[in-house]
Formats: sequence, C-alpha cells, structure tokens
Amino acid sequence: MDNLEKKTPVVERAYAKINLILAVTAKRTDGYHELQTVFQSLALHDTLTFTANTGEEIALATNNPSLSAGPDNLIWRAAERLKQFYKVRAGVKIYLEKRIPLAAGLGGGSSDAAAALRGLVRFWQLPREPEVLWRIAAELGSDVPYCLAGGTALGTGRGEHLRPLPPCPHFYVVLANPGFPVATAEVYQTLREAELAPTAAVAGMLQALAEQNRMAVMRHLMNTLEKAAFRLYPQVKALKEIMAGTGAALMCGSGPTVFSLLPTVTAATALQETLWRQGYQVWLTETMQQPEGAKWLM
Repeated sequence: MDNLEKKTPVVERAYAKINLILAVTAKRTDGYHELQTVFQSLALHDTLTFTANTGEEIALATNNPSLSAGPDNLIWRAAERLKQFYKVRAGVKIYLEKRIPLAAGLGGGSSDAAAALRGLVRFWQLPREPEVLWRIAAELGSDVPYCLAGGTALGTGRGEHLRPLPPCPHFYVVLANPGFPVATAEVYQTLREAELAPTAAVAGMLQALAEQNRMAVMRHLMNTLEKAAFRLYPQVKALKEIMAGTGAALMCGSGPTVFSLLPTVTAATALQETLWRQGYQVWLTETMQQPEGAKWLM
C-alpha cells in the first residue's frame, strides 16, 4: 500500500467490559477452557490518539508508567499485524490515555488492542473488511474479538465466537478493586472440575435479556471463577460480600475487581462513598450499548 499520511489525529475509545455470565464448562485439549459468557460494555474507557510519524515505525506512549510501550504491548502488536497484512509503509504515533485499571478483569488490554485496529483502519485509510479485523483480533487474545464491536453479546469457545444479544437494561455500575493484580492463569489452574458450570448455565440470563427484565438480569449473574479466586484471594470474597449488601454483585472475569449493578445513581453513589471510606479503589460508571463507530463490524 502507498505511504499514507493523515495530518488530522484520529481518536478512538476503548471501552471496559464486564461479564454478566462467565460459565467455564470444560477444559480443552489446547490448554484453554470452554466458555459461555455474556459480555457487556461499560462507559468507562481508555482513549487512543493516532498521529502521523515521519518514519515507518510504530511509536507508542502512555500516561501509565507501569505499562510497556514496546512490542509486547497488545496495541503495538495490533498495529504491527495490521501494518503487515495491508503492507502499510507509513508509521504512526499512538498515545494511550489509560483509565481502565490494569489486570482487573475489565478487558482493558483487549479493548485497547481492538480500538487500535478500529482506529488504524481510519487513520491509514484501509479497506473496511470486518473479516480481516476479526481474524487478527482472535490471534491477539480471546476477548479482543468482542471488544471490536462491544455492546451485549454471547461468547462461546474461548469467548471469541460471538452472537449479538438484545441490549442489557441500563444499570449504574460500581467497580471496586482491592488494590492488587490477579494472574488469570493461576485462577484457572486453581479451578476444580466439580466447579465447572453446566452447559445450560446461561439460559436464564438470555431469557432475562430477551424480556428486558432488570431484576432477572441481576438474579442470573454468575461467574464460575469466583470460588477459585476466593480461595487464592479471600480479600476479593470480602469485597463482594460488602457490595452484595446493596444489590447484585459479581467478580469481574478472573478478578480482583468486583462490580455491582444498581438501578439509580443515588444508590450507586452511596455504595461508591462507602467503599472509598473503606480504602478500596472505586469507579462509578454505567452500562452502554454498542458504540456507533463499531457498528460496521457486526
């Protein structure tokens, strides 16, 4: 592809996600686990800004000094993969403004990679070929395909096979983090066979979404990984118990963040203040539907 320069910066948002259902149903022969999961986008987001680079290189910078800005970063890898596929000779400068907490089960790294793919299609003026982005996204990680499009979706396999679902009723969402990272692989390794979910575990949630039944959505929240994570990190269990006292609460992904779904901003703010006073890291956000800029991918 010819060398392209686009002087006007391109800005792309990378939205956090939660799993309303995370049902681990079996261990696969490739070392991964078979999942049935219901993804949901949150308004909490990182921001990626793409500007022209004088050379052909990918240059990544971020406001978070604990993040690598080199080839091991998923944003860098997404850009390099897209550059190779379309034979792009232009470089790019990418600045990541990080707001989603790290290693928190909120899909921040995956969402950043997906936003890099969407943003670079615009910045480098590439063909809009969803099948190419889906393939690259699946190579980058299990959650990256979902993060390409966002909204409410059912994920199967490793989470990469997706089906759009009726949108989740609106909730305010309080996210709380005990202040330490969790290793996803360690949580999966600690999961016991007896704790695997039945393959029909998501049926109640799918019906709740189809009926737009807010209370039923709250009743059917489920995460198979909670028991394993709670054995490793009792602090996460204690946090969930506090948050469940005011509404429906669930651990995000493999933890350690816990989310609570609340119907009003008053209730959400009250819980946020309670958790702040107890020393937790807390964010107040809300559920959101599929971003306008991602609808061409579905």
